[in-house]
Amino acid sequence: MIFRPLAVAGACLIDIEPHEDHRGFYAQSFSAREFTTHGVTATFVEGGMSYNARRGTVRGMHMQLAPHAQAKLVRCCRGAIYDVIIDLRKESASYGRWVALELSASGKTMLHVPEGFVHGFQTLTDDVEVLYQMSAYYHPEAEVGVRWNDPRFGIRWPIADVVLSERDRNFADFRD
Repeated sequence: MIFRPLAVAGACLIDIEPHEDHRGFYAQSFSAREFTTHGVTATFVEGGMSYNARRGTVRGMHMQLAPHAQAKLVRCCRGAIYDVIIDLRKESASYGRWVALELSASGKTMLHVPEGFVHGFQTLTDDVEVLYQMSAYYHPEAEVGVRWNDPRFGIRWPIADVVLSERDRNFADFRD
């Protein structure tokens, strides 16, 4: 695996290194030893997936608060997404900054999202599936979010015609 740091502290892209032959390929997607060597110390305890029928669907911007804060490992396994993370760790040098990148099934790349980041994405194609691994169990009472188009962050979403849940549509703007 190849670990590539991002412009926000602690987040990184992880490229798998496929070993190909006439059947297709095999690639390692997780190694606790290799992750730790590259500073990713999260222990993943829960996994999930989302299916998104329509292009333009936005899921986010979500996170869980301590003591249930989650690091995430995110991979798009069908279609493509515009993935966004915002660093909300007050002690971080990149506090309030966001990074966006495209993840796709053909890209063979995963995103490591540290604890203290809100995370969300917009689907770039129809029929998108996204896999997540989380470092803490889901606790609905610990979940918070910020509005996907909060002017404080100025995220430039690629598709104007968005599909949103009521909950995501009604998150408040961020306040320090």
